[in-house]
Amino acid sequence: MEFFLKHKTVIFRTLGVIFLLIGFLIRFWVMPQEVVSQNDRASANLARMEASVAGAAHQSSKKKVDKTHLLKKLKETQKKQLEYLTILAMFLGGVSLGYSFLGRKREGS
Repeated sequence: MEFFLKHKTVIFRTLGVIFLLIGFLIRFWVMPQEVVSQNDRASANLARMEASVAGAAHQSSKKKVDKTHLLKKLKETQKKQLEYLTILAMFLGGVSLGYSFLGRKREGS
């Protein structure tokens, strides 16, 4: 406990910098930009070719249940969770840095 009290400002500044770095790394390095991947492009081309080959015969048969909306919702949820994690990390980093600079001075010093 004495170690923490003695080095409180250094600990808070270090934690602040670490949290800010984690937030920026997650935001700009881990979270990719939205682009169409080759797999998405290939699946769209495949669906287009299947639709053109099937033609009118495919319209008369029953439609298949589309389960891709579940995958899209899952990806959107994961993206939101990463955004919230980056916001939390940056907020904690800013608070700890601010506290280290605005902390009370000791009475003995």
